[in-house]
Amino acid sequence: MTAYELAKKEYAEYGVDTEAAIAKLRDIPVSIHCWQGDDVVGLDGGGALSGGIQTTGNYPGRARSFEELKADIKKAFALMPGKKRLNLHASYAVGAEADRDKYEPEHFAEWVKFAKEIGLQGIDFNPTMFSHKNVKDGLTLSSPDESIRKFWVEHCISCLHIAEYFADEFKSPCLVNIWIPDGFKDVPADRLTPRLRLKDSLDKILACGYDKSKVIVAVESKVFGIGVESYTVGSNEFYQNYAAKNNICCLLDNGHYHPLEYVSDKIPAVLAFYDKVALHVTRGVRWDSDHVVLFEDELKEIAKEIVRNNATEKVLIGLDYFDASINRLSAWVTGQRAMQKALLYALLTNHEKLRSLQDMSDFTALMTVQEEYKTLPFGAVWKEYLKRENLKEDYLTEIREYEKEVLKNR
Repeated sequence: MTAYELAKKEYAEYGVDTEAAIAKLRDIPVSIHCWQGDDVVGLDGGGALSGGIQTTGNYPGRARSFEELKADIKKAFALMPGKKRLNLHASYAVGAEADRDKYEPEHFAEWVKFAKEIGLQGIDFNPTMFSHKNVKDGLTLSSPDESIRKFWVEHCISCLHIAEYFADEFKSPCLVNIWIPDGFKDVPADRLTPRLRLKDSLDKILACGYDKSKVIVAVESKVFGIGVESYTVGSNEFYQNYAAKNNICCLLDNGHYHPLEYVSDKIPAVLAFYDKVALHVTRGVRWDSDHVVLFEDELKEIAKEIVRNNATEKVLIGLDYFDASINRLSAWVTGQRAMQKALLYALLTNHEKLRSLQDMSDFTALMTVQEEYKTLPFGAVWKEYLKRENLKEDYLTEIREYEKEVLKNR
């Protein structure tokens, strides 16, 4: 009897069907960010990172062009199991001579062609409101300068129409996530007016007439950023209320809250009111440091909330991290596989049984059974899943070879 067959039998004793878990996992798409491959530099000549975004490290082999980034994505994605989408920032426009407020679908046609070639399920999109001359005094949609606000409103509207193009090409809705770096380094004199300007800007963006059946708009909050430590215009309270009032999506980034706030707890709270919840899965270390996602407790809890609430089609999972201190492809694969592991771990749990113990107030049994799950042969099921995806558990060997043959020659 193989290790998987033994694991299958042991899980069955807990009322868990490992075959059903594997089948379900293969059907959950994860949107994988393009910006891990080039340290968020982009392709439109935006220049050095700004807006509270910082990448640390100088590991050799960063993608410096569209062709190099495509090659790295193709290699890394081939080592990732499951369904995959591509998450693009607008700054990755190809061959665009126009500024960001004038971007058109044609500037992303090569991305569509590439995504289809490597079998992706769709493309998600983000306006890029950082690393640009029109981020004036650290402000964009909340700027007191009307011309600055107008530029970024038009950029976001362009992004919504490009998202419609993505949706048409893949017959799959496109998530458009709006994040801005706006805020102040020190104590502000006025906290309300910048938020009223942001509200007005968002109202103008949503009034552009985009197709809501094709485009899912989300807003993403943040506690603080580099250079905006004292005040962030797009706070959680502001965006939660704005999203609820305007029937759009609220994106939860698990690096964007206070250290003792957990996105795993926020997911079921938001699911009580929203049809869709968007995630940016990262790993914050002391602050929003966008470390590579690992198979750790909070990631497991995030996946449990998605699975136990039958929300695999309601929660839109995207990854968001960028580490330039290690091999970038390994970072990509490690994070995506960690997300997949967490989902499988959640799928290999009899949530109905645990829920019944909670409802009966049998907290003693609930605790002991939850502890028993931690030593069940999860690894054997994971290896079986990889086998069926025609992948090996060891991906580093192949990445090292790619590094030797490709990355070191850059």
